[in-house]
Amino acid sequence: MLVDHHCHLDFPEFAPELDQVVARAQQAGVGTLVTISTRIRKFDAVKAVAERFDDVFCSVGTHPHNAHEELDIPVERIVELSRHPKVVAIGEAGLDYHYQHSTPEAQAEGFRRHIAAARETGLPLEIHTREADADTIAILQDEHAKGAFPAVLHCFTGGRELAMRALDLGLYVSFSGVITFKNSEALREIARDVPLDRLLVETDAPFLAPIPFRGKRNEPAYVVRTAAALADVKGVTADDLARATTENFFRLYSKAKRPAAGVSGSAAA
Repeated sequence: MLVDHHCHLDFPEFAPELDQVVARAQQAGVGTLVTISTRIRKFDAVKAVAERFDDVFCSVGTHPHNAHEELDIPVERIVELSRHPKVVAIGEAGLDYHYQHSTPEAQAEGFRRHIAAARETGLPLEIHTREADADTIAILQDEHAKGAFPAVLHCFTGGRELAMRALDLGLYVSFSGVITFKNSEALREIARDVPLDRLLVETDAPFLAPIPFRGKRNEPAYVVRTAAALADVKGVTADDLARATTENFFRLYSKAKRPAAGVSGSAAA
């Protein structure tokens, strides 16, 4: 079994065929999905998707692109929403300096609030970081000094120092379809050095479809392609990679329930 711990099933790209998308994932051996919140004020839509399917869970949080829109939402509200039985993670939150839809200051404030929520709840924080390695390291180290918190660097595309510092702090590192791209050799070199017991795989669907689907809409079933590429990078079998990343997921996302029997594609009653 594989797990796609980061996808966006509430996005409009999936609306016409959501049942089929989830079914294809299950048929491909992807037994558990986590659909990720990007705006707390739209959490109800994310939660509704998770409630609709037995083996789909969700997060609650504000993407750094939207940080400036939700700075009036306190940590206490994030914690309150996270008590829903389907919420297994906080975020995604972090720093994204590529587009800077929010100011670096707003992103940093939002990032620290989500870290506080992860620390309080014990739920892992899905960290989004892009072109912000130095500031991400600084915030992670500063916040870790205040108290440990569970977290994963999702869709990792940063540099070696960020990956190694995160590992030193006990974080996990997750790779998406980007690792299959021809020009991602530097990223593959970093993945080779991430211990097998700290690896996760994801799609970030509908974005970043792996080869041979690059340029098309991504979907959770395609995490199989990313996992196969990562297994090759690590020099292990696809089964070993699936087993390791699935165990890593359930260790980190301890609130998520394993599928009752093998891979189930049933919708929740």
